[in-house]
Amino acid sequence: MASRRRGRLLDGVLLLDKPEGLSSNHALQRARRAMDARKAGHTGTLDPFATGLLVCCFGRGTKLSGQLLDSDKGYEALIQFGSETDSGDLTGTVVATAELPPEGIDAQRVEAVLNEFRGEIQQIPPMFSALKRDGKPLYEYARQGIELERPPRTVTIHEITLLECTDQQARISVLCSKGTYIRTLAQDIGRLLGCYGHLTALRRTRVGPFHLDAAIELEALQAMPEPETTLIELADLPAGLQPANLNLKEQL
Repeated sequence: MASRRRGRLLDGVLLLDKPEGLSSNHALQRARRAMDARKAGHTGTLDPFATGLLVCCFGRGTKLSGQLLDSDKGYEALIQFGSETDSGDLTGTVVATAELPPEGIDAQRVEAVLNEFRGEIQQIPPMFSALKRDGKPLYEYARQGIELERPPRTVTIHEITLLECTDQQARISVLCSKGTYIRTLAQDIGRLLGCYGHLTALRRTRVGPFHLDAAIELEALQAMPEPETTLIELADLPAGLQPANLNLKEQL
């Protein structure tokens, strides 16, 4: 006889502030164990080096995962100029460098380049991604030193704002459609500036109607005596997100 899956039947949505160094699934499983919940899933992967909003769905809330995967996302990103990596971020190997001007990168130049990325743009997905070719994720080919041709995809940058610009770095905020790779965006910005660039920090600030300022840090969640009280009940979700099978009694 198969063993019964352990855990409580909890329904709802958790807004988790994922820490650096954990995969999204590891962060989710730690939250699930903290609540002793039976069923949970998240709504969009963050790389281990990235932090910020991870929307975790529990019980019947997991039916919302598809809607939130398709929703717009918000990020704050730090771009390091002067070098490009094979992964597009700080975890990769440097493959190209450029000498920066003594005075550094001018903020007005960065602003002008950012204008080129507003609206619908074409992005070539990175080789270090989970997109599949012949049943294998692209990152498996990349780790073998194989680069495959990838067709560009149309994504939408709703908003892109320069928050800070120093001699060698720029911090930007981005509101974008699903499927947008911020690593690729950083790389393309560096190329258009003529100095290369790669992502050194990424923080997700928004997923659909949910914002980071309402999220709880994982350590704080694990320290709570009743962490399940942080769940947003299904009946309290924003309009359009409540599961279709939520009955009238539960909505009252």
